[in-house]
Amino acid sequence: MLLLPTVGQHVITPQETSPENTFIVANTLPTSLGEIRDQHIIPVYSKDNEPLISHADFIEATFETLYQFFPQEVILEPLVRVSHPIKGRIPSARNKPAKDLADWEKTLYYERAAFAIEIPSIQGQVGDNTLSLTIGGVKAYNLDSLHNRKGSDEHFKVFIGFQNKVCTNLCIWTDGYLADVRVKSVKQLIETIQMLIQRYQASQHLRAMQELTRYFLTEQQFAQLIGRCRLYQYLPPAQKREIAPLLIGDAQINTIARDYYRDESFCRSEDGTISLWNVYNLFTGAVKSSYVDTFLDRNVNAFQLSQSLLETVLGGTSNWYLH
Repeated sequence: MLLLPTVGQHVITPQETSPENTFIVANTLPTSLGEIRDQHIIPVYSKDNEPLISHADFIEATFETLYQFFPQEVILEPLVRVSHPIKGRIPSARNKPAKDLADWEKTLYYERAAFAIEIPSIQGQVGDNTLSLTIGGVKAYNLDSLHNRKGSDEHFKVFIGFQNKVCTNLCIWTDGYLADVRVKSVKQLIETIQMLIQRYQASQHLRAMQELTRYFLTEQQFAQLIGRCRLYQYLPPAQKREIAPLLIGDAQINTIARDYYRDESFCRSEDGTISLWNVYNLFTGAVKSSYVDTFLDRNVNAFQLSQSLLETVLGGTSNWYLH
């Protein structure tokens, strides 16, 4: 059930950014909207020196949209993670050794950034877990053509879904994700975010996740799933094309196998069985160790895999990962 409590006024509340309370951890650093807005330079198109849409622009555009759709809700300060720093210096410091540079002589921006904005006053319950509505996205400048002029398409990834409060895993499905947004202006970006929020069916998403709590894999089935996931990467191309894609790599599969025994919240039962909800959370937990520009696609892929496993358990379809 989706809970929609009303609060007195719109609130932006600070949020912790420790590794235990974030949506992605691998190869990223925590930062804040204020820092990237006030201290990071903005890349420009080389042909006309016009700025691209900055990470701060993206986050603020998302905030602006959230104000419109959820004016009475509590909205937390965004969690922001960045990677791939691009360092520089001002011209007057061009001959200084790096160790001698003063802070004001350095320039910096990050090629890739991801953020998540939680709305804790909009919650749902799946099993024993409380989930909060969460909206965010990814901006990676390496996908843009910086040698062009202003007006070229810029690339973004945008999502709306839920965050599991037990583990901060994101829960995203296809209807809440735009993997290849291409816009020319902040206005177009806001319109895209609006469209995504309008089409997203939160109650339907919650029901789909709740269904995962009712069905289980045996230890043997889970072992087969892990084994097949390992084999997938080495299949002949022709055979791989006939199978539902798996975007999760070997490092994440190793984490899932370990956490089947060790995860405090989503490990197996004493008899070795494990609910599909727990399997799904083992996958989304492992995905947090992915690079910024791949973790959203892998998160959605985890949900797609869990749905195909559910269909197989119900006897509706055959599944290469679970015979």
